[in-house]
Amino acid sequence: MKGRNGTIVVGVDGSGASMAAVSWAAQLASARHLELEIVHGLQIAALGYGGSIAGIDVLIDAIRQDGERVVAESRRVAASIDDDLVITAETPPGTPASLLVELSRRARMVVVGATGSGGFAGMLLGTATATLVSHAHSPVAVIRGRPGSLRLPESGPVVAGVDGSATSEQAIAAAFEEASSRRAPLVAVHAWADGTYEDFHGTQRIMPQRESAEKDEERLLAQRLAGWQEKYPAVEVRRVLRRDRPRHALLDAAETAQLVVVGSCGRGGFTGMLLGSTSQALVQHAACPVLVVRPETPVAD
Repeated sequence: MKGRNGTIVVGVDGSGASMAAVSWAAQLASARHLELEIVHGLQIAALGYGGSIAGIDVLIDAIRQDGERVVAESRRVAASIDDDLVITAETPPGTPASLLVELSRRARMVVVGATGSGGFAGMLLGTATATLVSHAHSPVAVIRGRPGSLRLPESGPVVAGVDGSATSEQAIAAAFEEASSRRAPLVAVHAWADGTYEDFHGTQRIMPQRESAEKDEERLLAQRLAGWQEKYPAVEVRRVLRRDRPRHALLDAAETAQLVVVGSCGRGGFTGMLLGSTSQALVQHAACPVLVVRPETPVAD
């Protein structure tokens, strides 16, 4: 993340999931000695802001007051994690996805909740999720809890999805950094399925004999991990090879993990797809927080 500042950006809307995202982001910022920026978008453009519709000023004032309340509560949650944490907060006008994408240009990471009341967190089951995760210039953490609750896992391994793509390489680097910082083991998961559309052009792969295929996939995983274990010798690494769709293998691994790290678009799918089906499935269904790593883009001066 060369050239990026030391800020974690968290989008908030006041929901329980949003507050869980604030807590997660504050813990991360505190542990890494980073700053925390809390952002709540005021979606007032559709109201005819600046127009002459009767009563519109009253409605806009109410939206602003609610935004200030959400930000103030989010700040209290963050400060309860670390009262020495450097926290900034803002309520700019704009749509959640566009604001966060713009802020991601210099942020170390953008954090959002998985479900919510219709603001930042609530967008994450719709097209705006794909917009944020597909177009962000920094990694995006989607904070998910165990099924049926907002409880976030406090232990377990960091899981890395490995498929040999360029973004997978960046995901491996991020996963090792997270595992090292959290003093957690790393589970490197590589899954493949016979007869699926897994190359860049959407053409079906012709799989060799079963034993030969398994050896090839085992070799690919070993090659992708080479060097990282030497760089992070204190990180315990477990390799998982599975003949299955990657999304299935990673969703299973997420059930006991504290974090899953994947690239935004992997080896599978079609050229031009910005959010792969595996990362999309994880941000919608994983039983733990998901860190989606985007291709690095230059930071403007």
